[in-house]
Amino acid sequence: MEELMKREEVLRRAREEGVKFIRLQFTDILGVLKNVAIPIDQLEKALNGELMFDGSSIEGFVRIEESDMYLRPDPRTFVILPWRPRDGAVARLICDVYNPDGTPFEGDPRYALKRVLEEAAELGYTCNAGPELEFFLFHLDEKGQPTTITHDRASYFDLSPVDLGEEARREIILTLEKMGFEIEASHHEVAPGQHEIDFKYSDALDVADKIMTFKMVVRVVAQRHGLHATFMPKPLYGVNGSGMHTNLSLSRNGENAFYDPDKPLQLSEVAYYFIGGIIRHIKAITAVANPTVNSYKRLVPGYEAPVYIAWSCRNRSPLIRIPAKRGPSTRIELRSPDPSCNPYLALAAIIKAGLDGIKNKIEPPPPVDRNIYELSAEERKVLGIDCLPGSLIEALQELEKDEVIKEALGPHIYEKFMEAKLKEWHEYSIRVHPWEIETYLVRY
Repeated sequence: MEELMKREEVLRRAREEGVKFIRLQFTDILGVLKNVAIPIDQLEKALNGELMFDGSSIEGFVRIEESDMYLRPDPRTFVILPWRPRDGAVARLICDVYNPDGTPFEGDPRYALKRVLEEAAELGYTCNAGPELEFFLFHLDEKGQPTTITHDRASYFDLSPVDLGEEARREIILTLEKMGFEIEASHHEVAPGQHEIDFKYSDALDVADKIMTFKMVVRVVAQRHGLHATFMPKPLYGVNGSGMHTNLSLSRNGENAFYDPDKPLQLSEVAYYFIGGIIRHIKAITAVANPTVNSYKRLVPGYEAPVYIAWSCRNRSPLIRIPAKRGPSTRIELRSPDPSCNPYLALAAIIKAGLDGIKNKIEPPPPVDRNIYELSAEERKVLGIDCLPGSLIEALQELEKDEVIKEALGPHIYEKFMEAKLKEWHEYSIRVHPWEIETYLVRY
């Protein structure tokens, strides 16, 4: 009944707002946003789950002989696109992908996250997440092609960088707010041309949907300002890369399940086990949360990105940081993910690992309250501090060994993800890169 009311509400709002076209959006396994555009007179049919599309044309979905797939819009995701004309407005709905027999499609990343969240619900938990997305704004060349050039000379938290980026960031925030986002903070980041916008935490599925919407809005608005926005983790050598620090908490019966005022650090057993689960599975998670060759150019010492597997309440160098706030705001911050990841799959993998920690009472190692970057290799060894994978192939090898994270993805997504990423690694490995020419051509 509630679902029917939501559908009726979407139809009413679409009529009142003068919507002429609807974009039905979904995400492929590699985290690329796809859409099917329909006229308004097809909206009711779409809301009834009767709209078919060719799944064989989407990366990692299905073979051509089983190509018929159905899109089922989630009515809660209906929103008008503010940058489109009000006369003949365009709206969007995020969809789940279904098989012709009415079962959810196992290759749908949104379904993978839903499965993990159902597992959490069976244990009595609701999962909340709050991402901090960083991105670069670059100029276009005279042909309209993206460059890595910025005239911005600002740095972390600078008030008024004199460049197009500041105006673009302002319009991005206003556009997101029109689309229902509650923006908590925005500022210039460390590197030239780099920005961060943080929006309010929510349940994990809503946040994954919002990350995909966020990326779309940033790119569209940047383009309208004559700029190119990129979520590539490390577009420039010698400066900080872009991360997607991810804040996570569990609630039970409306109370924060990570908070216990009577325990050391005021963290509950559940919080400790959740941390323990993430640390146990982090090497495999890295393949999903840092899924590109370029991701590992960010995960190096010297640029504030985490490299070492440790946690702490007191400093920002470890993989997992516990922000100071307690009570309802008690949470953990996983600092390794980057914004090139598929947010549905990354959150599914991270939450699955945390739930494994809870179910199997996995104790985390002791916290490390020293600056890990200043420790010698011998000191790290004594403290038992391991490293994240150093390359995409290392991370994929870790994923191959980790049954828990493979289960989070499901067999279909795991197989297609590995196939695509091994191909990506092979293509990278056999290419001759400019650094090699510069270093070796004359020397040898």
